[in-house]
Amino acid sequence: MAGEAALTSYMTRDEIMAYRPEVLPDDGSTPLERARRRMIATGHWNDAQHQGRRWAIGCVALEITQRCNLDCTLCYLSENSEAVKDIPLDEVFRRIDTIFEMYGPNADVQVTGGDPTLRKREELVEIVRRIRQKGMRPSLFTNGIKATRDLLSELAEAGLVDVAFHVDMTQQRRGYASEVELNRIRQDYIERARGLGLSVMFNTTAYNGNFHEIPAIVEFFVRNSDVVRLCSFQLQADTGRGVERERAVVISQDTVQAQIEKGAGTRIAFDTAGVGHPSCNRYAMTLVANGRVHDVFDDKEFITHALKESADLQFDRTQRKKALETLADWIVRHPWILTSGTAWAAKKLWAMKSDLIASRGKIGKLSFFIHNFMDACHLEKNRVDACVFTVATAEGPISMCLHNAKRDEFILKPLKVKAEGIVERFWNPLTGAVDDETPGDGPLAVPAAHRMPVKGRQKEQRKRAKTTPAGSAVLPQTLPDEAAE
Repeated sequence: MAGEAALTSYMTRDEIMAYRPEVLPDDGSTPLERARRRMIATGHWNDAQHQGRRWAIGCVALEITQRCNLDCTLCYLSENSEAVKDIPLDEVFRRIDTIFEMYGPNADVQVTGGDPTLRKREELVEIVRRIRQKGMRPSLFTNGIKATRDLLSELAEAGLVDVAFHVDMTQQRRGYASEVELNRIRQDYIERARGLGLSVMFNTTAYNGNFHEIPAIVEFFVRNSDVVRLCSFQLQADTGRGVERERAVVISQDTVQAQIEKGAGTRIAFDTAGVGHPSCNRYAMTLVANGRVHDVFDDKEFITHALKESADLQFDRTQRKKALETLADWIVRHPWILTSGTAWAAKKLWAMKSDLIASRGKIGKLSFFIHNFMDACHLEKNRVDACVFTVATAEGPISMCLHNAKRDEFILKPLKVKAEGIVERFWNPLTGAVDDETPGDGPLAVPAAHRMPVKGRQKEQRKRAKTTPAGSAVLPQTLPDEAAE
């Protein structure tokens, strides 16, 4: 990391602590216009860029609890997260309203945590319903342990659009010695969601311990592409309370992409669609027929042109009929697609003809995402400014990587609440009580009485750890400018 630091300018501790969440400007600009300005300012606006053209934000994480029922060796939560009470439901609703004001309808909102299923069930349902009522798309991000079919069914009725299951070896689930063995859990989760109308996604952390198994994981997703719609690989990052620290040299966007392609059995174009900063995200879309993967974005010129020309289209993928009507109306106004698009589709179908015949015309859509998260003490300002995956805080949305680097500043800060709509009071995140006294501007110190014990499966690992875990309250001791020396 020191050699890389010598070439890259990282944010200093003072810059990180001074960085504030985004606030709604009063210039009358639209969400898409503001997103486009960010891409232009950071030098990442081009014909293939989705941010500012297709959507105003990639997604917003709405953390409704800091509690979790697993103990991942690569956990982005802080050492103090387990001591924090669930924020009041009214505050969750207020943050949902803020997300809508910032990014508008059709924004993807990740209901997450911790694990969101640890929140009271009736509150979780109401949170999902509130997001959908605002015209946004709620997704449940969970480890799946408590995400029963009954719960998923109720959430689907309330308006849930996606469910993303996080399953990998960093979770240390007892009785599973490899990612291939974990496929039994993945299969169970798939069956829980089957037929509920939910788009099923899987999150997998790519780290030193499972890099060699990525092709096998991809092969599993390909086999289940009738239900699985997206698989996201999130590169190991030195942040939060986990015990895994430095990323192995072998793990990078390029090498993870190569492993995905190995599992898919074909080259996949991850460089056609732009998703924010190229050092942060790579996205690809494929079709699966007869167990074979076919790249959708391989014709970069056509896809880029179609994206640029269809920038005004806003699809609600929860209403297929309405989406088709929107597309049909656009085609009438852009007749060139009838020739260029037909030629592209004919070429694609011809390449897939034998697989389409063998599968009797059954096609699955499987997308791939590679997230390259940053270490807490190696944040690049250009990437933070161009971030398309944010976290909702009491002050507004902020870059996910930066939020994880100073999580305690947000989760330990008392929240202003209204008592009977008149008196301003303060909710204490450590006790859950509402107090009259002004607690000050900064986060609360966590007294010994509120500190939670280190979870059992990480206890011995932390004793053996060579470096102090990078908690959020205090950034890692190696400063960016020190690392460059």
